Amino acid sequence: MKKKLIPYSIILMFLITFTVFYKSLKDTNIYTPETNINNDIPIFLADLLLLNENSTSTEIFELDKFYLLNIWASWCVPCRDEHPILMSLSKNNKLTIIGMNYKDNKKNAKSFLNKLGNPYEKIIVDKNGTISIEWGAFGVPETFIIYNNKIIKKYIGPLNQELQMEIQKTIK
Repeated sequence: MKKKLIPYSIILMFLITFTVFYKSLKDTNIYTPETNINNDIPIFLADLLLLNENSTSTEIFELDKFYLLNIWASWCVPCRDEHPILMSLSKNNKLTIIGMNYKDNKKNAKSFLNKLGNPYEKIIVDKNGTISIEWGAFGVPETFIIYNNKIIKKYIGPLNQELQMEIQKTIK
């Protein structure tokens, strides 16, 4: 009887272990911050990349005006891919594009803009990533549409032609 009990115990333990691991595969632990749509923009004080001065969010974002805040970095390949779309959007006089340079070297960021062009009116320096976290971002690139100091849209990942058309419809 004991000889039969040992193999059954091993099989039972194996099945229990397998079941636990199988169920945990379906459980996701990916953190996604809140989208923050229709929330007020965060209040912050930050350095500006090209102006060598600092500014607050209330000085950067005015009322009754559309803004596109783009979080980017020179080391980010998708940021390089979406850059022509930002350059195209920068030609629209109803939209002001603000950049947030995320965890980047200032020299590399300036070189990136010199090579590809600068679509941004102002560029906020987010050296350690804390300002981006306040916005609800968790990576680069991410883009926010802002009107009257409220976030009205959020795009995770690089912008494409379809999103460009959506942005243009939003600001009309």
